[in-house]
This record gives sequence, C-alpha cells and structure tokens, in this order.
Amino acid sequence: MSSRLVAVDWGTSSLRGALIDADGRVLEEHSHARGILTVERGAFGDVFQALFGEWMREPGTRCLIAGMAGSKQGWVEAPYCPCPAGLAEVRARVLEIEPDRIAIVPGLAIEHDGVPDVMRGEEVQIFGAMALTGVRDGLFVLPGTHNKWARVEEGRVTGFRTFMTGEFYALLSQHSILARTLDATAPLDEAAFLQGVQRAGNGEGLLHNAFGARTLALFERMPASALSSYLSGVLIGEELRAQSLVAKTRQLVLIGAPALTRRYALALKKVHGSEARTLGSEATWAGLHALSSTH
Repeated sequence: MSSRLVAVDWGTSSLRGALIDADGRVLEEHSHARGILTVERGAFGDVFQALFGEWMREPGTRCLIAGMAGSKQGWVEAPYCPCPAGLAEVRARVLEIEPDRIAIVPGLAIEHDGVPDVMRGEEVQIFGAMALTGVRDGLFVLPGTHNKWARVEEGRVTGFRTFMTGEFYALLSQHSILARTLDATAPLDEAAFLQGVQRAGNGEGLLHNAFGARTLALFERMPASALSSYLSGVLIGEELRAQSLVAKTRQLVLIGAPALTRRYALALKKVHGSEARTLGSEATWAGLHALSSTH
C-alpha cells in the first residue's frame, strides 16, 4: 500500500497540486486554471480524475484537498472548524469524499462581536509554517485578496481577522477614478510604497488618503509608474494601523506570494520595526502533509 499523499489547494480561480512522499518531500507539482468557478455542479469528480488520476493510481494513495473546494460552491461543503483549533481539531473534522482516499479540510471560523469571520486554505498554510519554522507562538500574516492575521498559541490558532485589502486595491486601481492615472501592472517602487505606508499613519483615514493617489498625479508630484505602489502602501499601511499586537509579538511569520510578502515585510519594518520570516507555497504542502500524518 502506498504512503504517498496527493495534496491539492483548490481555490476560486485556480488550483495547485503536489505529490508528496511519506517523509513530506514534494516529488512533483503542477497548477491549472480550473478553480471552482470553472467547474459545473456535479463535475468535480471528473475534473479531479482528469487532473490527478495518474497520481492516484497507486493503491493506497490518499488525497487531502484544502481551500474553496470545501465551500458551498465547491465539491462538497466541509463545515468550518471553530477556533481555537490545532491540528487535532481540524483533522477530526476532515470530511471524507471517498473514505480513506479523498478528503477535504474544513477551514476555520470565529466571531468578532457577533459577526463571523472565516478562512479556507490559510489554516493549512499556518500549520505548514509551524512545521517548517518550529514557531508555535506568534502572529501569522497571510497576504492575498482577503488577508488573514492569525494569532497562534502553543500550536493552535486562537483567533484571526480578515482584511479585504487585496480586493480593495483591485477595485480602486481598476474600477475607480484612480485607474485613469495609475498603472496597476507597474513594478514595485519601494520609495513610493513606503511613502503611502507612512501617509496611512496620519489619522485621516483611508477614504481621504486614497484620494492622494489622484492628486499626486494631477499636480505631477509622482510619476504614473509609482502611483500603484503608493496606493498599495496606503492600503497596507491602513491595515497595519489596526494591528496593535504586532509590536508585542516576538515571532512574526509571513506566508504568501513573494510579490506580496515583500511589501508586507517592508511595511512591517517601517511601521513597527518588525522582522518577519517569509514562506511561500511550501507552507501549503507541509500543512497538508502534517494533517495527513496526525491521528
């Protein structure tokens, strides 16, 4: 019987997969533009077989799927696991699609003053980051469309908050008046970005400070190639203003795409003087391997 794991991160617009051996080594990996929104209801099994059937052929191979495949719009809804939660609590709520063959990780949920907050997929990255770094107490930051700030204590996620920073950046840079003057595809301009981060700390609020990206262009105070970095800095700086725990945190871990974690590392250094460890996609594979190995 095989001890291999097929690890899948199935998101809204795309999915990634990795073939992992018993020791957690990634043997192969690939990605596809087959997020859950591209899959017709009832067709998830066929898509999975087409993409991962070859990896699953060896008897005893098991698959764990994280992300939006476990949402209401996904393959099968996997109810959220409440916080606080560690590997044991999440593993106990893994939902079997095909017993001992294919299963879905449930995600986490918490409430803030009666308003729910959720994550799907990020919990796996957090567990993977803990396995890779050995950090079991600290603040784990996961930049993306909906950024997560998660507090971890003794290896368990004790709480988290979501910020729609990435989505607000997309809306402002592509669908507002700011889109007329800035280039959303321009490379990072560190000076302009840090200027935006600093501007966010003026106490005037995001709705005022974002307009600066318009007037800086209007009065030719900043080139078009730098405006997107400035706006990104304003938004991320606003997000960091809400993070009073950062200054008190000795262990800080960033998990995500390098283009985003670089910005957060710069902003954290600027605002709080904080240094962070940084991880990428390897955190997902390590997290799914850790979940598959927990009993």
